[in-house]
Amino acid sequence: MSDRDRGWDFHLRNLSNSARDSSVATDPAADPSVLHSVKKLYNLCKEEKNDDLVARVYPLINKLFQRSVASLSQSRTSNGLLLLDILQFFLDFGEVVLHDADPSIRTFFRSCLSREFADPVVAEATLDFINVNKKKLLSSFPTLLPQFFPLLLKLIAWNGEKLEKAFLKVFPAVMSSASFLPLLSALVDLPILVVALEKVEKSSGSLIGSSIATIQKSTAPEMLLALMDEAYTGSTIADGGGDSESEDSNTIDVADPLFLELLKDENDGLA
Repeated sequence: MSDRDRGWDFHLRNLSNSARDSSVATDPAADPSVLHSVKKLYNLCKEEKNDDLVARVYPLINKLFQRSVASLSQSRTSNGLLLLDILQFFLDFGEVVLHDADPSIRTFFRSCLSREFADPVVAEATLDFINVNKKKLLSSFPTLLPQFFPLLLKLIAWNGEKLEKAFLKVFPAVMSSASFLPLLSALVDLPILVVALEKVEKSSGSLIGSSIATIQKSTAPEMLLALMDEAYTGSTIADGGGDSESEDSNTIDVADPLFLELLKDENDGLA
């Protein structure tokens, strides 16, 4: 058996064993060897250009994706890099295994990136993924990036100049006839989005891995809702009056229709 064959079998076994290991099965990203095996198997499939090999890897990769997504709400580990590598496999070999990558990418945006946008490593890797695959994304899934521009704007709003060049390459891809006007309003309100995110972090702690439930329990001032609403929709902030001291003591109402609509915009993209 060649070194390549031994490496192939090792990484297949590693992914298979990870599904049976109770600690790794419920949080795959917690084991760095899982990400390493995904990368190695992807590279071997690219080099060999063998559909049979791709067909052997796909069931393990697909199950790993499902487990990783299911673990997001409980995981203390960043899942972004692992999921992005799996998405690359789906994009490159989807035709071979009849896997439509569109739902998987949308799941990544809604379930993972909405939690991990403040992680600079995940944010940069996401923009790199989009830039590398931009031509295919635009031709195969033309509505995908324009739909999720509010979430993509959060990457640059929170991570700033470090991601400027990568984001500017992505930016033309988020423009469409449907997104143009709301995108224009969102760009005007981008500084307000930055302030809103800073207020959430100040009130609720680190934004990395923050779930919707955490933000809903935040003691951020009521004005934050208006700030974030304007940042996403371009609506005008109403002058609520009152002093800042009383505003700072307010708690976000989790049933507030405005807040629920904001969460929909953030995680589901544009309608």
